[in-house]
Amino acid sequence: MGMVLTGLEREATRIRYWDMLDTGQVRTVRRRWGGGYFTVLAVNEPGGPSRVVAYRSWFVHLAVGYAGLKFLPELRQFRDTSDFHRVVNAYEDHEHVYTALRQRTGRVLIRGSGIVASRVLERLISERKRHGLQTEIVHLFRTYVEGAHGPHPWSRRAGGDGFAYQGFNYPKSVWGGQLKARARRSEGRDRARIYAEIGGTNTAYRRHWQRQLREGKNGGWYRSVAGTMGELRQGPDGRLRAYVDSESSRVELCADYVIDCTGLDGDITSHRVINDLLRHANAGRNPIGRLDVSRAFEVRGAASGDGRIYASGAATLGGYFPGVDTFLGLQIAAQEIQEDLARQGFGNRIGPARSLREWWRWLRDRPI
Repeated sequence: MGMVLTGLEREATRIRYWDMLDTGQVRTVRRRWGGGYFTVLAVNEPGGPSRVVAYRSWFVHLAVGYAGLKFLPELRQFRDTSDFHRVVNAYEDHEHVYTALRQRTGRVLIRGSGIVASRVLERLISERKRHGLQTEIVHLFRTYVEGAHGPHPWSRRAGGDGFAYQGFNYPKSVWGGQLKARARRSEGRDRARIYAEIGGTNTAYRRHWQRQLREGKNGGWYRSVAGTMGELRQGPDGRLRAYVDSESSRVELCADYVIDCTGLDGDITSHRVINDLLRHANAGRNPIGRLDVSRAFEVRGAASGDGRIYASGAATLGGYFPGVDTFLGLQIAAQEIQEDLARQGFGNRIGPARSLREWWRWLRDRPI
């Protein structure tokens, strides 16, 4: 990690990134009379009041990510009426949970079946083994995957122990194979059907982690439950009680902590900038309800004269490129946007000769 951070700092200095950077909270992006946009942001001054700044530009690129953490209704209600110390989202700081479990025996209820849930499980099990703890783990699955599954033999995903297993969050062909080509030429319901086929929560299969799960099951300190949480409350003894509805009955689960790993908030109206575009800039939604963009990631309907708004990342999931909410997908989206800008005369196209020249400059740490 230290090498990565050092490399990033070196490159940021070389390309003069710090001269391009301004920090603040974007309030809105609005069309200008005559073309282009105003981007309004609030800048917090150290030790003083915030000031409002408006940037004028012909082009805007939104890469705002998710609107925030996602808490399902029963967890949100509990946090609002009780405490958010023992009911936490895996994406927020919850180091206090691991600290408390080192000091006394406790039981943790994990909710979710994706890569975040598997990493939290791994952390809890590793802590248990490293410090000789007696931590108990109860894992709640909304959908329990017992084995390989998929619509047909040529489109199946491995599974077991409640998890759907996949090396990446999408099949590899979404970045440059048949699925990418298929999604790129699809429209409407056909594209929504593609996302339904290849989507779903999954995690990578790792032998070390599988051994940990087997040890937990054999030792009786890890167990899984399939069902939907209907209610969460605090019992007379101070412990948390989750009431889970399964296919045949309601089960009561007791725990000291609940770690929710069900994801982030994908509702684009929860983000003030995107919601403003939907209301005032004629932006629309794609077949699965997120921000509608073209094949070049231009926000459809939001053009202002010769000006364009582009968007990439989680907010555009459901577009012509399924892998957009990934590290590689963000790079591909940025390249598509750069090529579209070059077609409009803004900047030069990236070709082999230019790439080789710039790589040589990078190798020699020559500033741009």
